[in-house]
Amino acid sequence: MSLPKNNPTETQAWQKLREHFYEVQFVKMQELFKENPTRVNDFNIVWNDFLVDFSKNRITGKTIDLLVQLAEDVDLKAGINALLSGETINETEDRKVLHTDLRKKPENQTEEVAAALKQMQQFTESVILGDLKGSTGKAFTDVINIGIGGSDLGPKLVTEALADYKNHLNVHYISNIDNDTIECLKNKLQAETTLVVMVSKSFTTLETISNADIFKNWLLQNGLKTQDHIVAVSSNIPEAVKYGIETQNIFPMWDYVGGRYSLWSAVGLSTALSVGFANFEKLLNGANKMDQHFANTPFKENIPVILALLSIWYNNFFCFETEAVVPYVDKLKMLPAYLQQVIMESNGKSVDRSGSPVNYETGTIVWGEVGTNSQHAFFQLFHQGTKIIPTDFIGFIKPFYSSDLHDLLMANFFAQTEALMNGKEGNYHTDDDTDKNAVYKEFKGNRPSNTILINKLTPESLGSLLALYEHKTFVQGYIWNIYSFDQFGVEYGKVLANNIKSELQANEIKKHDCSTAFLLNHYLKNKSEN
Repeated sequence: MSLPKNNPTETQAWQKLREHFYEVQFVKMQELFKENPTRVNDFNIVWNDFLVDFSKNRITGKTIDLLVQLAEDVDLKAGINALLSGETINETEDRKVLHTDLRKKPENQTEEVAAALKQMQQFTESVILGDLKGSTGKAFTDVINIGIGGSDLGPKLVTEALADYKNHLNVHYISNIDNDTIECLKNKLQAETTLVVMVSKSFTTLETISNADIFKNWLLQNGLKTQDHIVAVSSNIPEAVKYGIETQNIFPMWDYVGGRYSLWSAVGLSTALSVGFANFEKLLNGANKMDQHFANTPFKENIPVILALLSIWYNNFFCFETEAVVPYVDKLKMLPAYLQQVIMESNGKSVDRSGSPVNYETGTIVWGEVGTNSQHAFFQLFHQGTKIIPTDFIGFIKPFYSSDLHDLLMANFFAQTEALMNGKEGNYHTDDDTDKNAVYKEFKGNRPSNTILINKLTPESLGSLLALYEHKTFVQGYIWNIYSFDQFGVEYGKVLANNIKSELQANEIKKHDCSTAFLLNHYLKNKSEN
């Protein structure tokens, strides 16, 4: 089946939403809460150990009704069914989109997914137990994951997020082609106890192969057999074998799993090595539970659908171009960067599914930082700036280690959403005003936010959280009538980089625009002088 090709702006719901927007665009949330003191009861969803409070938004019950009608007008349910049943919805690349298959329960797994998970389990357990050793007979102490994009961001995020569950193995991530960072890492590690995991679907990714070559030479210089120290995750088995990796040490990737959705596959090998395969399975199970919620829950109680619709409301009607994600736990510091790829690489499109330029906004700009660090950085703009930035606040009720400090952290978490919504009026307009700075201290409030409150950061709850944002992204792209699963915009830059690399190595700059030629010649001149 091909996805429907409906311009959302031509639906009845879109027209009604535009009319409704003009009715409520200046409505203050403070007034909505005064009018309905139990407003939160109408705008929250409780699911498993998740509580999502979306009452602090510029919405009424009619807003939600119309947004849900929009989803129904474009037949979102058919899109969800097509995604989860394995239809070829990545039409531009003629591929299925089956990352959700990777986290199905064992009885529902395909043979190839079950086999890959079994291979991961056997390998990770043998490394963790010390049964699988390096060339000199010593057990591995360190793992280096070499990949970029989805082959780095997802596994790195999950490994850092689950640091409380880690074993004795130390996992390091190399993505950027920055030799200074690589040399620092090499100086810290012992080659004979280091395992290298190369992650590249094509096994031709310039950054990954270039970085892997450095570590391969490092192993050889230390008198080690690279086949004992390097494994690969790739769909290009012949190229991996040619590189010197033994067939049994090559883990599969498939065309139907995009890089930014691949942490659930063998791309997550480094995570499984860090926290153990049992915890990796719990991560998959948590994601599967969110898949079931997404598939089977009415839109008004469906967390990914509601968050996506709210994002569309702000992006396409209020014209708020960015949205922030602020997790109140250090271990999720990578989450904003991870979501930047998931959301912006997926929905950064300007051509619709019919091949026509869109006449409306699509992908939002996503950014963020952990709280409370962010409060001492960009929250000034959130509270008193001229830009409105809808924000997801993510917090956990129970820390891994109990402490009174957690209450202070969460006090900040709750205070920020309250302050953004309620604001604070100055008294500069009164006759007895004695504070000449009162006008500068006023917070107008009416700044929207969602609160995602989770019981505890565990492998399972993390899996659910990440799947939530995957599905939110799908809903946005589906309603915007774009293809969310290709990334041609990424690939063109790679072609140009390969061409320029050859010119730099040959010390001969060819035809470019005057700016690029000027920069390349300046680079070569100063490089040779140093």
